[in-house]
Amino acid sequence: MARPDKLKLGTFVYTFGFNPAAWRHPAADVQGANRIDHLLNVARISEAAKFDFMFLADSPAAAIGDAEALSRSPTKMNRFEPLSLISALSVLTERLGFVATASTSFYEPFNLARIFASIDHLSGGRACWNVVTSDHDETGYNYNFDGLPPHSWRYERGEEFVDVMFGLWDSFEPDALVLDKASGLYYDKNKLHVLNHKGKHFQVRGPLNIAASPQGRPVIAQAGGSEPGMELAAKTAEIVFSLASNLQRNKAFAENVKGRMAKYGRSTSDLKMMPGVVINVGATKAEAQAKVDFLIDNLHPDVGRWMLGEFLETDLSGAPLDKPFPMERLPAEPKGSKALFEELTDYIRQGHTLGELIRHYAEKSTGNGITGTPTEIADFMEEWFKAGAADGFILMCPTLPASLTDFVELVLPELRRRGLFREEYEGKTLRDNLGLSMPQNRYTAARNA
Repeated sequence: MARPDKLKLGTFVYTFGFNPAAWRHPAADVQGANRIDHLLNVARISEAAKFDFMFLADSPAAAIGDAEALSRSPTKMNRFEPLSLISALSVLTERLGFVATASTSFYEPFNLARIFASIDHLSGGRACWNVVTSDHDETGYNYNFDGLPPHSWRYERGEEFVDVMFGLWDSFEPDALVLDKASGLYYDKNKLHVLNHKGKHFQVRGPLNIAASPQGRPVIAQAGGSEPGMELAAKTAEIVFSLASNLQRNKAFAENVKGRMAKYGRSTSDLKMMPGVVINVGATKAEAQAKVDFLIDNLHPDVGRWMLGEFLETDLSGAPLDKPFPMERLPAEPKGSKALFEELTDYIRQGHTLGELIRHYAEKSTGNGITGTPTEIADFMEEWFKAGAADGFILMCPTLPASLTDFVELVLPELRRRGLFREEYEGKTLRDNLGLSMPQNRYTAARNA
């Protein structure tokens, strides 16, 4: 049976692209990290293509590790703070949604609730919060911690944080503003509510001093694949970003998360499973592979060692590229993707050199890279969509804007020919375009019960 909905698409944004060598691409604007023009161009290409949103990944810290490698890899070392950036981009665009990452471990709920509500008003209802608890020690060093707080503490705090945010966003009921000049009444005092939250991690009186946002509240995105992460997603998330490396694994993940939603009174139609996928497309297979080879050839050896070492969580600095992988530096268990870890360890045991392993990882990236023709890319997306393994995809473009333009010009016409992607936006807000329901204000619901 054909699905009644259509694919959802988002643009994943590291400044120059997902590949660490992207800034060396001939079409890259090397000044782009500190100028809005570059990222506005990415937003306008995405909006003209009728994408749902632009997804800004972030970590509130510079990377740590091999200083020589980091000096050659700008991704985490020079980039805009995402909430400031989407505030600017939102008033220069009309329909594109903006997903910004902000950590529950290092903000306070009131500040973040107010910022996101403001952005939702500025954008006319196109804001989305990517909820993270942070996963690298370098962030903790900037916020009065000696490294990263324990996983259990971060998720416990994170769950309470989201509860407080939802409560603050309900402060004003949707029709609370009277705006009656004749009587002098600006808002109905009975429709403004004090939260008075007192919990383990937060004490927040409220109310939030900004009216209900155009979407009721911003859309919620999340990427956690751990047990508490999946539970939090089932309870609160509306976009789930996954990195599973094959169809069956991602379908099982989607069914696991969506299967938990009923106990929270939620419909599965209010959660969009959107795997991140690295796409290299060309008019021919050889052309697509040439784009991959160019980036790998321009990946400095120090950056390659650091990139692979960051995933494996081991120090590869100084290891010879023309010798087999130093097995004494291989951890026993992964902290990231188990599937990709197993793929890489199998590759290591086949006797490949460290240099060959770096090239293999650089092409596969998170395990879900696909290189091919427009038909092959469209076949991949259609198969995942129809199988229920994905409701859409977040395009982790190797270079920006070049890879995004390639996708728009080569793959999008094929998706539209198959009836898989929209010709025009369905509405004005991100919720409208994603097909998500409007959240009901808790106080309005209680009054109408």
